[in-house]
Amino acid sequence: MTRLNPIRILLCDDHPMIRVALRSTVNMEPNMTVVGEAVDGSEAVLMYQKYRPDVVLMDINMPMMDGLEAMTTILDDYPEARFIILTNFDSEEDIFRGLESGAMGYIIKDTPQNTLINAIHAVHNGHRMISPDIAQKLSQRKTYPRLSPREMDIIRLMRDGKSNQAISAQLNITESTVKSHVKNILFKLGANDRTQAVTKALQRGILRNSD
Repeated sequence: MTRLNPIRILLCDDHPMIRVALRSTVNMEPNMTVVGEAVDGSEAVLMYQKYRPDVVLMDINMPMMDGLEAMTTILDDYPEARFIILTNFDSEEDIFRGLESGAMGYIIKDTPQNTLINAIHAVHNGHRMISPDIAQKLSQRKTYPRLSPREMDIIRLMRDGKSNQAISAQLNITESTVKSHVKNILFKLGANDRTQAVTKALQRGILRNSD
């Protein structure tokens, strides 16, 4: 790899200071260059189509469209695309979902610069790059039944303190239907009550306070 043929990188993160730091780190490398920056998932898709980068550094939690949805959208049309998730989220569920969605690397944002650079080289060469601590968390992950889209709607409202009656009105479904969904949510999460269900969903990364 020479200066005339650098690894072309797309940065996708909604925080300006993070992008500045990443751009500085990448552009200091003689065989790497940042070709574009996206501030949300929708822009990430457009920027990928425009620049066709070699490696994409993708945050998970972004507005408009999150990083995982953007990644799967890009991979549908460009299966050769290579992604490294660069995020603050390190729960077992986040890691699993990221790798399941097609990422070849998973890096936490406070990772040393040399680790990030090594990850970019590895992924560019077609190898997976997962740090030992991330691999350990992934190996400890238990498999839980997935919540359906409707169950996700309801547990978000449960997190917000809404009663069954309020959830029924907001989602335009009967209160008995809400009760059935809540019962299924408790069963799937192995929870004894609504508060414990929300707590477990947050701990596992199934639900976030920012959702």
